Amino acid sequence: MITATVLGASGYTGMLLLRILAHHPQIETVFASSRSGAGRFVNETDPGMSAATIRTGKIHPVVLSPDEALRREADVVFSALPHLASAEVCAPVLGSTVVIDLSADFRFADARQFASAYGTEPPAPAYQDQAVYGLVERARTAVRTAMIIANPGCYPTATLLPLLPVVEAGLVVPGSIVVNAMSGISGAGRKEKRNLLFAERSETISAYNPGTLHRHSYEIRERIGLAKSGTEDGVLFTPHLVPIKQGMAVTTVFASQDPDAAIRTLYDAYSDEPFVRLLGETPPETAHCRGTNEIRIAARREGQKVILLSAIDNLWKGASGQAVQNMNVRFGFAEDAGLIREAEL
Repeated sequence: MITATVLGASGYTGMLLLRILAHHPQIETVFASSRSGAGRFVNETDPGMSAATIRTGKIHPVVLSPDEALRREADVVFSALPHLASAEVCAPVLGSTVVIDLSADFRFADARQFASAYGTEPPAPAYQDQAVYGLVERARTAVRTAMIIANPGCYPTATLLPLLPVVEAGLVVPGSIVVNAMSGISGAGRKEKRNLLFAERSETISAYNPGTLHRHSYEIRERIGLAKSGTEDGVLFTPHLVPIKQGMAVTTVFASQDPDAAIRTLYDAYSDEPFVRLLGETPPETAHCRGTNEIRIAARREGQKVILLSAIDNLWKGASGQAVQNMNVRFGFAEDAGLIREAEL
C-alpha cells in the first residue's frame, strides 16, 4: 500500500486522478493539492465527486497548497500542473520521490526540441536526461526503475502507439507520414477561454496549428526520430477541435515498401497488451473508449500506403489513466489495477 499526492487537483486530469486513485486497491492515502482550492474540502472543489469515492476514505478531505502537499510523505507525486510550472513546483522532491509528470516539462530528450515547441529552455535541465518517456507499451522496462516519468501528451499517445512499431521495423517511407487528429474540448484543459465556450464550439469543427505548428508535433517527431536511431523525419500533423467533451480520434497515413508487413508488425507488437484493442479494418469510435484506459486501433492497406486509425479517451489513456498505468508498472502492481479496460456501455 502506498501514498500518493496529486498536484493540480482542480483541473480535469487532476480531478480524474483523485477518482481513480480513491478506488485503487494499492493506494492507502491520497493528498489533493491546488493553489486555488487550498483550505477547502475536496468535494467543494469537485462537487461532482461521487459519494462512493468519498466513502473510500482514501482522499485526505482538505485540499492542500502545493508547498504543504510536498511536505507530506508520499511514495509518488502526480503533477497535473501546467507546462513550465510543473518542474518548478516539483523541484523539492525530484530525485527523491517518484514523480509522474503530466505536463511537457520532462517529455523531450533534446533541449532544442523543447525550446522550439515551448519557446524557452527546459525548466529542469539537470533532470531532463533522467526522465523516462512513459508511453508504457513502448517503455515498460525503463518505467520500472524511473524516478521521473514524463506522461506523454494525448495526441502523441494516440498517434505514436500504432505508429512506432512500424517505424522501428523500418517499414515507413521517410517523409511520408501525415496525421490528422480530432480532440474533444477537454483536451484544452479546464480554463476560461472564449473559444472553448459551448456556444463557440457547438456545431463547428476546425483545424488549428496545422502541419508542423502544434507543440505536440515536436513531441511526435522527436519520438519517431529516436525510434529510427536519431534520424530526423518529417511529419505533417494537423489537429482539429470537435464539439464533444472528451475523446480523441487519429488518422495516420504513410507510404511503405511492404504495407502487409507493416500491418503484421503492428499486430505482433500489441497482440498481448492489456489496454490495446486491435479491430482489423473497422474504424474505432471514441464513444467505445470513453471512460477507459483503452486504445483502439484499426489498419488497412491502400496500394503502397497504410492507414492507421486510433481512438482513445484523452482524459484516460491520454492523461490520468496512463499516469496510473505508469504508477502500476513502476511499483510492480498489476498493470490494470484501478483502471477500466473496456467501455461499460
